[in-house]
Amino acid sequence: MLESFVLATLLLGFFGILFKKNLIMKVIAMDVMTTGVIAYFVVIAARDGLFTPILTSEQTRAYADPVPQAVILTAIVIGFSIQALILVGVMKLSKDNPTLEISEIERNNTP
Repeated sequence: MLESFVLATLLLGFFGILFKKNLIMKVIAMDVMTTGVIAYFVVIAARDGLFTPILTSEQTRAYADPVPQAVILTAIVIGFSIQALILVGVMKLSKDNPTLEISEIERNNTP
């Protein structure tokens, strides 16, 4: 059930990127899709019966792998920096164009 909600979030962001014509809405849709991908990894990694990898005298436990956690944290930071870079590009475009609609920007910049 939870996987279907995460997949719906991912698809909602993907279709928002494809069908929205406003650049700000595309950036928001990209952020929604990134959130869906990260949530999918969290849902896959969250399993019952796994313990934090801390050394104890009892070594028969099933430990959670900390590497996917580090990868997800890295993905969050990279996603934030890409979003900031795209928003700077959108701000530069907004100085030259009164609207952020893609069709208007293409019409104004086509020779």
